[in-house]
Amino acid sequence: MRALQALVGTDLRALAERYGVVVWTGGRLNKGWAGQTLERHLGLAANNDHAPDFGDWELKVVPLMRAPSGELRVKETMAITMFDASIVSTRFEDSALYQKLRSLVLVARIYEGPAEPRSLVWGVDMFDLGPDMTRLIRDDYRRVQETARIYGLDSVTGRLGHLVQPRPKGAGHGSTTRAFYARSRLIAQIFDLH
Repeated sequence: MRALQALVGTDLRALAERYGVVVWTGGRLNKGWAGQTLERHLGLAANNDHAPDFGDWELKVVPLMRAPSGELRVKETMAITMFDASIVSTRFEDSALYQKLRSLVLVARIYEGPAEPRSLVWGVDMFDLGPDMTRLIRDDYRRVQETARIYGLDSVTGRLGHLVQPRPKGAGHGSTTRAFYARSRLIAQIFDLH
């Protein structure tokens, strides 16, 4: 936390360049560039592991943008973890979703436009998965689980979930991989953006 908090006000684009993290490749934005930059800064090599990034805790980066009023708001939902048909038989407490959320450190960055000319670190916070939040997210998980059990995994859509949304992950429509995403309202609550 100290190492991340020390970066508040730092331009992540400059850090990305320093660590050789590719932001643009073939004219396409690497959506994970900011998180990869912070992982390199903290000494973690690239990986696609379902376990939390740093053993006991998971690092996520979320973009914030200025509304016309000047207030900061969450730009988009945040991918948490992938899931598959095994969700039908996996208890919430044994799920990758729970493991990642109970050890989540969030870094908020300022999004300044599609070209990503710079992106300042705005804040760092630990997600407090207290009893009330656990209950609400467990309810979302169980709704997804029950829908998949009764109607099949293809019936699981982004309409489900109040705080945690399940939806396809990947390029274009028709993707068969699925992930849980934190809805903007959950991220806004963590950073007290109301």
